[in-house]
Amino acid sequence: LLLVLVYEVHVYTGAKLGAATDSNVYINLIGTRGDAGKRKLHRSKNNNVKFRHGQMDIFCIKAVSLGDLDKVLISHDGSGPGNGWFLDKIVIKHKEGKEAQEIVFPCNRWLDEYQDDGKTERELTANKHLLLSVTDTKNVMFLFCLAQQWRVQVKTDGDSPEPQECKRTLVIYGSKGKSDELLLSPQTPGYVCFIPRATDEFIVETGDLGDVYKIRVSCDDVPGFEGWHLKSFHLEELHTKQELNFDCKCWLALNREDKELVKEFPAVSEGQKTLPVYKYVVSVHIGDRWGAETFANVYINLYGKRGDTGVRKLHTSLAKRRKFQRNKVDSFLVEAVSLSHLQKVVIGHDGEGYGAGMYLKMVTVKESQDSDKEWVFPCWNWLDTHLGLCETVCEIVAVGKRLISSPKLPEINMKSSGLWIMDITGSELSNEEDPICLSFVFYGNLSHKKLPLQVTGKAIQIKDELADIGSIYKVQVTGPHSKLKQPWHLDLLHMKHTGTEEEMYLAFNCWFNPNEDKCVELPALYANQEPLPVVEYAIHLHTGDLKKADATGEAYLCIQGEKSDSGKRWLNSRNSLITFARGQVDVFKIKAVHLGKLNQVLVGFKSPKKDEWFLEKIVIKEVLYPFSAHVFVHNDWINKHSKKDFVEVAVPLKETSVTSFLTKNIDIKSRGRWQMWVHCMQVPEDVPDIEVVVFGRKGKSPAQKVQNLNDNPFLLTVGDIGEITKVSFVLSGPCFGRGIKLHKLRLKDLDTKQELGFHTEVQYLFGEDGSETVTELAAVRPDKPPLRGVLYLISVHTGTLPASGTDADVFITIFGEQGDSCKRRLNHSNFERGQVCISEIKAVDLGQLIKVLVEHQNVGYGAGWYLDQIVIRESDKTDGQYAFLCQQWLDSGVGDAQTERMLK
Repeated sequence: LLLVLVYEVHVYTGAKLGAATDSNVYINLIGTRGDAGKRKLHRSKNNNVKFRHGQMDIFCIKAVSLGDLDKVLISHDGSGPGNGWFLDKIVIKHKEGKEAQEIVFPCNRWLDEYQDDGKTERELTANKHLLLSVTDTKNVMFLFCLAQQWRVQVKTDGDSPEPQECKRTLVIYGSKGKSDELLLSPQTPGYVCFIPRATDEFIVETGDLGDVYKIRVSCDDVPGFEGWHLKSFHLEELHTKQELNFDCKCWLALNREDKELVKEFPAVSEGQKTLPVYKYVVSVHIGDRWGAETFANVYINLYGKRGDTGVRKLHTSLAKRRKFQRNKVDSFLVEAVSLSHLQKVVIGHDGEGYGAGMYLKMVTVKESQDSDKEWVFPCWNWLDTHLGLCETVCEIVAVGKRLISSPKLPEINMKSSGLWIMDITGSELSNEEDPICLSFVFYGNLSHKKLPLQVTGKAIQIKDELADIGSIYKVQVTGPHSKLKQPWHLDLLHMKHTGTEEEMYLAFNCWFNPNEDKCVELPALYANQEPLPVVEYAIHLHTGDLKKADATGEAYLCIQGEKSDSGKRWLNSRNSLITFARGQVDVFKIKAVHLGKLNQVLVGFKSPKKDEWFLEKIVIKEVLYPFSAHVFVHNDWINKHSKKDFVEVAVPLKETSVTSFLTKNIDIKSRGRWQMWVHCMQVPEDVPDIEVVVFGRKGKSPAQKVQNLNDNPFLLTVGDIGEITKVSFVLSGPCFGRGIKLHKLRLKDLDTKQELGFHTEVQYLFGEDGSETVTELAAVRPDKPPLRGVLYLISVHTGTLPASGTDADVFITIFGEQGDSCKRRLNHSNFERGQVCISEIKAVDLGQLIKVLVEHQNVGYGAGWYLDQIVIRESDKTDGQYAFLCQQWLDSGVGDAQTERMLK
């Protein structure tokens, strides 16, 4: 008879952006005796709200003994507003007889139809190394070999506020790796930690970290958190008795000078050098494209040879203005223990829908505000769920380091001759190994030069004038040109010119392997110049579907563009052949510094069996926004009747197509419900009611009241109006007398998560002097120019009949193919008999004008009016005007008694 056991399921939600889920989660436990069936994880034993960011939830499942647990099936149903989920791991604890077991099922992946591989169900396999049986002493010893246990003592300073509900975590870094995020929470329920002047103690377990060199401490950003004044950390490894001290003496608070909730501290121990702490200056360069800006929260993690900074929110720009705007650079301080050489950054944001992302040009990082050099991480792509690569997080590898400002030299020396001194560093070579033969090719704007090089050790220096090639814009390394016994790693190329004092570090960071012909290149890095992007070119070789079209041999190609060429790229490995099969498409990927507009492809082919290859065409796709596909048509044989060793043919460009955006279609229908944020500066107390009208390609919304001007979101129901083109703010009363400075305007669709921005840099609601009753702003979409602003000149011709003039206020609404202007009061006090009065109206481009509605309020003596015609033209156009004939009375006491007319 099998026992019924209680399986305690510990579910660890990851600490990534957007890791939490509101979906229903299901699990099935699978063992050697069968499975438990699909169970819904109903109620967390330890948390009111399940599956939150960085949280561990405990659930209990009763089932007949399943034997040894091998797998779990975990899934969710995709319900709820935030349905994607990042699962770190599942730990299952149970006791059968006297034997207690704890089995770990690592995941570390998304269950999200829009991320990773799009799956919302995963099968997890037990990690046998982390299976702990209390009665199995071998397992216990093995686990302790892998793990370290630490006593952590935390001192809180006397002036720290009384502790509040806030998650506090610790990460320990060592020479062999880093720990998970360790939650600093009391072991005893109801015990309060981190009270002023208290010392709290925790026992935590990690893997074997090696020599510990730093810790990172962080607090969650929760509303009303007053901060934590941390005095010190003391760590003791319980097996080796190694002790480490961390002198902290700092605040973790957003309302203090540093405005930081994350801090890093170097280890202080006898006989070991304490690492410096840097305030890295991280600069985010937004590109010059429509919709490039974002209002999302942006996060970054810096990686170096010595660990990483962890994910940091970029919240306070040194520029003291609105962050992440088009064609602007924002700099942020990220304090961390020295990372040594920087290698990559991971940057992302929490914006969801189309338009919520940003177009990132590059990230630059320097060690301090006084540094004269900075690391460069080029991106040149969208971080947007619907644009570019359809990702909101990207990893960018460093291309090198550059001077922050150009050397200032006397004018007489600007063209002075000099040498480039080049230091090349890489991995060690054993004494018996032959030198490695490489070629360094320096491309300038006039020509290029190839320098053969024999590498004999870890570091080598060469000197050359590199004369007559002009200004260097890229460096290419090819090889090895000799037989290698073992792989060799190229780290860095440091170049400095003795005459101009230009200096750059190119981080090649690549391996050269035996039996491989490699070609790598990086852009030159100059101060105040944008580096050329390194582009991935996907090359599709189409072999014709003809008899005997296939061939086996050696092949290379070289892509030629308006800027330069890719160099010779081999398609087969050294000492091996490649086969191009009949009717087949072979895909190869190469990386090259951007070649500009592509012209032709050189293809080289040699067959030991004298095979003839029918190459139909080559399609090259640039994985750089906007994505281009270039078609090169050959439609002919290669090697036919040739007596040459290698036959080389030039394949010309036939056509180019561009696919710019919306590469990902999501079938979520909008119900026309949008959130609106309006943020105005120095808002007076006596603001009259303001209404907003939203215009789309298929119509416009009803006028709705603007609920507030202080950046608090409110709901707009716009209906099915199609793609939104503009927003009009309408003053419901008379002119206000002064303008209201508009700082920010944003719209977000509650269903599709689409976001729309609006340019508000020099914008006032109702004019700077408050003389207008309507203000219009065009919607800005990514990479799509918004409708332009137009100043319309309106000539009103009053008739010549007796008593034709009026003293009444006259209003006009202009209708065009792209919407209407809303009702505007013409800025003229009277319209006298036989006169032409000219007024101006600022509006978003209405397109071809169709009709106008003209009216007056029929107030005052002699309000009746005989209107001859209205003529409208754009102020910046001398030709092309629209005339709308009326030749009727607008008078409640004459004719049909109408005081408004629709003129076409």
